[in-house]
Amino acid sequence: MTLTKDITQTTVNVQSEYGHLNAILLHRPGIEIERMTPSNAAEALFSDILSKHIVDKEYASFSGVFEKWCKVYYVEDLLTLLLEEDDIRQRLVVACCKLDDCEHLEDWLLQLPSAELANALIEGVFYHGDTDPARFRDSRFTLKPLYNLFFTRDASSSMYNEVLINSMSFRVRERETLIYRAIFEQLFHANIVCAKDAHSGARTEGGDVQIAAPDLLCIGQGIRTNTKGILYLADKFAKERPHFRILTQELPHHPDSFIHLDMVHTFLGAHQLMVYQPMIDKTGVFAGKATTLITCDNGKLNYKEYPNMLAGLKACGMDMEPVSCGGLDSWYQDREQWHSGANFFALDDGKIIGYERNVNTIESLNRAGFEVLDADDVCSGKVDMHDYKKFVVTFKASELPRAGGGARCMTMPINRD
Repeated sequence: MTLTKDITQTTVNVQSEYGHLNAILLHRPGIEIERMTPSNAAEALFSDILSKHIVDKEYASFSGVFEKWCKVYYVEDLLTLLLEEDDIRQRLVVACCKLDDCEHLEDWLLQLPSAELANALIEGVFYHGDTDPARFRDSRFTLKPLYNLFFTRDASSSMYNEVLINSMSFRVRERETLIYRAIFEQLFHANIVCAKDAHSGARTEGGDVQIAAPDLLCIGQGIRTNTKGILYLADKFAKERPHFRILTQELPHHPDSFIHLDMVHTFLGAHQLMVYQPMIDKTGVFAGKATTLITCDNGKLNYKEYPNMLAGLKACGMDMEPVSCGGLDSWYQDREQWHSGANFFALDDGKIIGYERNVNTIESLNRAGFEVLDADDVCSGKVDMHDYKKFVVTFKASELPRAGGGARCMTMPINRD
């Protein structure tokens, strides 16, 4: 079956964080991650530079698990297919060049074969002194690489039967949204929504948006998703549905490990949550950070504060058992949260994947009833995930966590039961 025919059989439909996963969008980290230096890492939103040689091995274990479980689409494959259409190719190249202020590259880019053009839009285009304006000299790139593209969660988010094209907080990630919008509009024929289309100051990112239930979103409010972005979603659902709820958690703006809600709170299934305990206790950087339930009733918005996310979810009919990131010791909670110890992704109810390195968190999951499976054993066929009722697949990673995200950050589910 060709990729085109395969796509036509896949519809965007994600009603929860933990329904059985049928299709997902991933991106293998490419040459773009080697185009960071200590001097431009901060601009690229990284705190360190990565070794692609090691990342390749780590990501192969990660993506290999999904290939054993569901239909996997890769961004570079879909983008190459998309660029076979002349009108789409024209619109996308023009939009990308306008965004990066390099319109002089348009004709050259449009002459490239589709695979080469896809690579250029992802990996960037080097500065050439004989053809490019001098203003690009210091950055080395005329069209900048998409360093963060393997975090497929952030720029686009499946939300029920729509795709939320997020309005990114940093310019270095804006081109990602152009690519995802084209992919989901043109290949999956998805309904697109975008906060920025309604209000230029509204900001949302996928790491902050979690689908708790068909009528309930959990959203983080912090450095990446702002109040205007949340109110855009509240107004949208208030117009479309007689009853809808959004449970918001205020996040600290520093340090960088708290950029998204899924760095402190992820669904493990219908009845269990991975949580960073200070968020629940409202201690440390979470002292004074509000948890607010926005209820949309017949077009009107009502607000009520709760002590924490667990109390808010319980008020919405979801009595969740917490599992503590890092275990019970606050020292290990902080250490493991720093490297995405709370950031898990559910393949199904009670069937999850996350970093092996967070050993205290994995021990907490094991005590909570999760069988611990090794990703390499899954990929080799030594272990079959379908033989287990409840499990956590752990994959070895030293480089990937240094990029500032975990399993949920690197996934964009397209279809769940």
